[in-house]
Amino acid sequence: MLKSQKYAIGVDLGGTNIKVGIVSREGRIIKKASLPTLAEKGQDKVISQIKKGIKEILSHNKLKIQGIGIGSPGIVSTKKGTVENPPNLPGWEKVNLKKIIKKEFNIHVILENDANAAAIGEMIFGAAKKIDSFVMVTLGTGVGGGIIINRKLLRGEFGSAGEIGHISIDFNGPQCNCGAFGCVESYVGNNYLVKRVQNELKEHNSSKILDLINGDLNLLTPIIIQKAQFAGDEYAASVINNLGLYLGVGLASTANVLDIATFIIGGGVAGFGRPLFNSVNETIKSRVLKPLIKRIKVIPAKLKNEAGIKGASALVFYKS
Repeated sequence: MLKSQKYAIGVDLGGTNIKVGIVSREGRIIKKASLPTLAEKGQDKVISQIKKGIKEILSHNKLKIQGIGIGSPGIVSTKKGTVENPPNLPGWEKVNLKKIIKKEFNIHVILENDANAAAIGEMIFGAAKKIDSFVMVTLGTGVGGGIIINRKLLRGEFGSAGEIGHISIDFNGPQCNCGAFGCVESYVGNNYLVKRVQNELKEHNSSKILDLINGDLNLLTPIIIQKAQFAGDEYAASVINNLGLYLGVGLASTANVLDIATFIIGGGVAGFGRPLFNSVNETIKSRVLKPLIKRIKVIPAKLKNEAGIKGASALVFYKS
C-alpha cells in the first residue's frame, strides 16, 4: 500500500554527475539539482557532494519527505545499506552509504543499484507500465542493467544481478574499469567510446566530427558524434552502428539466458536514437535462439534523464 505522505527524495549517483530531486507519489519532480560527482577526488568528496545536493533541494522547502532513495553504481546490499566496488568511483571499496546519509538527515533511506532504480522507475512511471518482464539498460559513463521478472526486481544472491555492462563479449578485448577484459562497457561506455573515436579520427580526417570540434579532440563528446551523423557523416554513422552491434551481442546472451525479449534502453548515449536502436535490434535478432526472434523488442526509456531520480524515489514509495 502507498503511504499517505506524498514526497520522496531521489538521488541518482553517477560516475560524472549526481542528480537529486524531490518527487511526488505520482512521479512529478517538484525540485531538482545536479552536481558534479568529483569521483576522482575520492569517496569522502563524493559523499559530501551527495549531502550538498540533498541540502540544496531541501532548502526553503516545507514538504513532508517520506524517505530518501539512492541509486548507486556497484554491488548494493539493500539490507545492509552498503555499496561495494562501484566501477566508476575510484577509491571506494565497501561503504555504508545508507547509514551515512540517514545519520546526516535523520530520514528513512533506501539504497539500490542505480540501474535497478532506473528499471523500477520505468516500471512504475515510464515505458514499462504494462510490461511484466524486461531488461533495463542504462548507457552513460558506465553501462548498467536492471532485470524485472513478473513485475519483481531480480537482485540475485548477493545483489549484483543485472550487470549487463560487465558481460564479456571478447575475452581478448580492452580492459574495463572493473578489471576484466572485453566487457560491453569497455566498448559502449561514454569514456571508452570517446577515446576510441579520438584514436580512429586519425584515419578519418575528412569526418565532419573534426569540423564540429574545430580539430580539438578534447572537445569530442557523444553529442558531437550524433550531430555529425545527423549531418550525413558516414564515419559517425558507422560508430553508432558498431555501438549497437557491441551492445546487441551482450543483450542477445542476456535474452538467451533469461528468456526475456523486451529491452528498454535509456541514458545519454541512447540519444543516438533510431540508428542505434535499429542496430541493437538487428544484432539481437541475429544471435538469439529462434523461439525468441519474433518476440524481441528494443524500445527507448520514457523517463530519459529523469529515470534515475524517479526510480530512486519509487524505492521509497513502493518498497518501504
